[in-house]
Amino acid sequence: MASSVNRNRNTGNTGEAHARRFLEARGYQHVASNWFCRAGELDLVMLDGQELVFIEVKTRRGQAYGHALAAITPRKSQRIMLSAQYFVEAHPQYADVIWRCDIVGITIDPGTGVASVEHETNALQWDE
Repeated sequence: MASSVNRNRNTGNTGEAHARRFLEARGYQHVASNWFCRAGELDLVMLDGQELVFIEVKTRRGQAYGHALAAITPRKSQRIMLSAQYFVEAHPQYADVIWRCDIVGITIDPGTGVASVEHETNALQWDE
């Protein structure tokens, strides 16, 4: 069991590193990684120009367990949004900054180790 947990953690860390490099190459600036609060965890917090972006990273090794971006459930989406609110409350310098939540899906080809990246901007919304 421990090796499965370690492998999943390593896959997640690898995916987050790929996502960060991908976004930084597009001009995003890193603010925080793996920020925890009582609602959950924010994988990446970055600035896209003047906009604060909370990024959920989903990583898969191949497609056996489905598409990486499809792994965000409505409940997970709400937890990310709530965590984003807690982040802004904990960092008053961002109180007046427009923010959004993006998803980055990383799929690592199990044969070659090559990662493909998909980025959906403003992907998460509050349920009405």
